[in-house]
Amino acid sequence: MSISQTLKQYLDHEHVHYDILPHPEAFRAIAIAQTLHTHAKEIAKVVVVKVDERYVMTVLPASWNVDLHRLRTVFATHQVRLATEDELKGLFPDCELGAMPPFGILYGLPVFVDQSLTEDEEIVFQAGTHSEAIRMRYWDFAALVFPVVEEFHRSPTTVL
Repeated sequence: MSISQTLKQYLDHEHVHYDILPHPEAFRAIAIAQTLHTHAKEIAKVVVVKVDERYVMTVLPASWNVDLHRLRTVFATHQVRLATEDELKGLFPDCELGAMPPFGILYGLPVFVDQSLTEDEEIVFQAGTHSEAIRMRYWDFAALVFPVVEEFHRSPTTVL
């Protein structure tokens, strides 16, 4: 499977420069960082959460986890949970499960980016497949997605 056609058409239509980075099949963002010989902080991962009755895309460095407690504060609700695999299949029909790109705008989802990603010049992310990633300038990404920037990451060793 090649990159998401929805994503490719959008990026090409917007005339944004991006690089496709083929890599051995990998199912976790940290594994992608290893196969691309880059630091895990430079790879963005997507975590979809359900907030009350709507889905929200969160994007954060691969080396961090989503802090659901912080998101409950951000959204001012106690109803925040991770989306299930079945829910993800329906939300991203042209993507392999777990390989969705951080372009919620293409799938009707608001995008929340962890503040730590805004510090880097580039962003690397899965492109709808477990064997290709995309690298592009962060500010090009932000200009296309219009993300809300918040801090919602936690260290992998932090207990919920």
